[in-house]
Amino acid sequence: MKRKHLLGLQELSAEEINTILDTARPMRDIIMRDIKKVPTLRGKTVATLFYEPSTRTRSSFELAAKFLSADTLSLNVAVSSVQKGESLIDTVRTIEAMGVEILVVRHQQSGVPQFIAAHTKMSVINAGDGFHEHPTQALLDLYTIKQKFYKIKDLRVAIIGDIFHSRVARSNIWGLLKLGAEVTVCGPPSLIPVEISKLGVRVETNLDRTLAWADVINVLRIQKERQDKGYLTGFDEYRDWYGITREKLNQLQNKKILILHPGPINRGVEIDDYVAESPQAMVNEQVTNGVAVRMAVLYLLAGGSDNGVTI
Repeated sequence: MKRKHLLGLQELSAEEINTILDTARPMRDIIMRDIKKVPTLRGKTVATLFYEPSTRTRSSFELAAKFLSADTLSLNVAVSSVQKGESLIDTVRTIEAMGVEILVVRHQQSGVPQFIAAHTKMSVINAGDGFHEHPTQALLDLYTIKQKFYKIKDLRVAIIGDIFHSRVARSNIWGLLKLGAEVTVCGPPSLIPVEISKLGVRVETNLDRTLAWADVINVLRIQKERQDKGYLTGFDEYRDWYGITREKLNQLQNKKILILHPGPINRGVEIDDYVAESPQAMVNEQVTNGVAVRMAVLYLLAGGSDNGVTI
């Protein structure tokens, strides 16, 4: 992997994506050990800079860095100089001056990681920017699918829910299509971007047809904080039409669909308790795989080779 940054899957080739997925396999082996520590990134420093709330992504990156023996710096924007009016670029330059080599950034505005990458010597990892991309979430989703099916090519994958606001959906679409999967997006018409079919995906508004078609479904979180503009008439109605429930899965009879969810889950809205706890749901597996994938990304951006992982 020749790149200095990981800003999105749109710019990666299928070969680069597979390099990350292949490197994640030995990284997952490390996580399964009693002693989860290797000296691979000793002497390197990884900083996380999050302008939006996060539990899974932030802690996952910090654990990934620590398992590789890197030093970590976590910047809390709520109590930083940002609250005193410090500009984004000044914050980045301060972090760089501290000797940080890799910066993991999440921001509510699309394009911020790309802007930072153009103005720093650090390697930049996009941990989610606006409605644009969330590349490491898509990579861990791809890894989870490949772990269960041993392939991605020719699989039928449906992304269900709030496509309009979802950076997870966009990164997944780019990654899945590049690895040869068929992709359908499904949800209320008000939550599906008008021209998304131009990306090469099918658009469906009927959940029953989508479930009958799919091998894998990726159920997106309904972002309650973004629904104040009337995109939905109500969460109960959304559950009736698009929620993944026990009854809807039972209608498929013996068909077993792999179920992904990026978390956190709105139980009883986009997915029911029974479904979230079923053997088909990979929610906890995704969390574990997320640490492995982020270890792989940190390792490769630091100059490691996919055929030379020291574990």
